[in-house]
Amino acid sequence: MELSKPATIASWILQVIVALILFQTLFFKFSGAEESKYIFTRLGMEPWGRIGSGVAELIAVILLLHPKTVPLGAILSLGIISGAVVSHLTKLGIEVKGDGGLLFYLAVAVLLGSAAILFIRRGKIPVIGPRLVVSSQREMQAARNMRASN
Repeated sequence: MELSKPATIASWILQVIVALILFQTLFFKFSGAEESKYIFTRLGMEPWGRIGSGVAELIAVILLLHPKTVPLGAILSLGIISGAVVSHLTKLGIEVKGDGGLLFYLAVAVLLGSAAILFIRRGKIPVIGPRLVVSSQREMQAARNMRASN
């Protein structure tokens, strides 16, 4: 399934936004910034959870920015960020160390952006993608059938 020009543009805008948000957190995770250490200590995952999630996020960024692997990047970022959102809602709270909820809201933005990318590019999702897209011929036939029955 080829994307329309508006869908392609929307997807790329979302891909860049999600990739930038994920990428900007890598410095804090890999440098062992106080906030990152605090978060992963609270989760009982310091240092391996911090470093592991940083590596996974770096891979997601690369996949999101390579045209042939966008759906894989969106799936990976959706999985990673789902864990972050759940952690905020269960153990960390919305606000972490006086950030005004910034980390939580960025996580929600990545979650929504990744889900939107997957929706836009659903036909390219490995294994199940072709089943998620109705062929244009079937759509046209269904529209004809509806007009004929009215």
